Amino acid sequence: MQSADGFDRSVPRAIRWKLRTRTLEFTTRPLLMGIVNVTPDSFSDGGRFLDPDAAVEHALQLADDGAAILDVGGESTRPYSKPISPDEELRRVLPVVERLAVQTNVPISIDTCKSSIARAAIDVGAEIINDVTGLGSDPEMLSLACEAEVGICAMHMQGTPQTMQDNPIYDDVVADVGNYLAGRRDVLVAAGIDRPRICLDPGIGFGKTTRHNLLLVANCYRLHHLGCPILVGHSRKGFLGKVLGDMEADRTAATIGVALRLATQGVQVLRVHDVRPVRDALELFTAVSKRR
Repeated sequence: MQSADGFDRSVPRAIRWKLRTRTLEFTTRPLLMGIVNVTPDSFSDGGRFLDPDAAVEHALQLADDGAAILDVGGESTRPYSKPISPDEELRRVLPVVERLAVQTNVPISIDTCKSSIARAAIDVGAEIINDVTGLGSDPEMLSLACEAEVGICAMHMQGTPQTMQDNPIYDDVVADVGNYLAGRRDVLVAAGIDRPRICLDPGIGFGKTTRHNLLLVANCYRLHHLGCPILVGHSRKGFLGKVLGDMEADRTAATIGVALRLATQGVQVLRVHDVRPVRDALELFTAVSKRR
């Protein structure tokens, strides 16, 4: 049955995500995944947290601000970014993951498409593999995920970071992305990964125009039929600046606006840079909604 806002509430949404040693439970408000970019060239905060001490301090602050997950990444996937070597990626992320694993109880996600990096991070305490290629680029990633029994986030991307924004084309972006995610879910399950460990990400900004991104944001509720938690990473992305008509504008308020729209659709996890303001907005939004 569709409600007045157009969303079909009869489709059940996933209510938990099983990680390596614990399970995240979802209620009425999205959980927040705090972004920890240990990179010199990420689109929004590249270089700010390249030093391990700065990255750890930032991550702990995100945890204090309300992050339910800390997502540590050492290789930028912004449009036209250049790949780095596994040795360099490991040098950036491993000290951060290792220190966070003993300094906070917040589960740690490793944002990588390389099985060697994921394995090293899991060995020191990571609970989740967050792979922008949907565990499709490294042939060893599937077997590692099965062996380690970690949580998985599989994302949709058309092309690669070096090509994805050249000319993205879809017949129906929501249906096409949904079909891809269904296919990746089935591949993961067939490989031996328990379905409750799988989370799916439509990949906002990864091989999509502004129109594609807006359509996906408006229709994320259609992805609940996949039977897995939905994670959306829209924070500070370029389409927000394009909608505002000012690419230099601070995008925190715009990120919050989209977060509220996603919350009304029951999206379970939001990957964001600015945890505290998003958390505060969601808390008030939920409190007011309960009094309707």
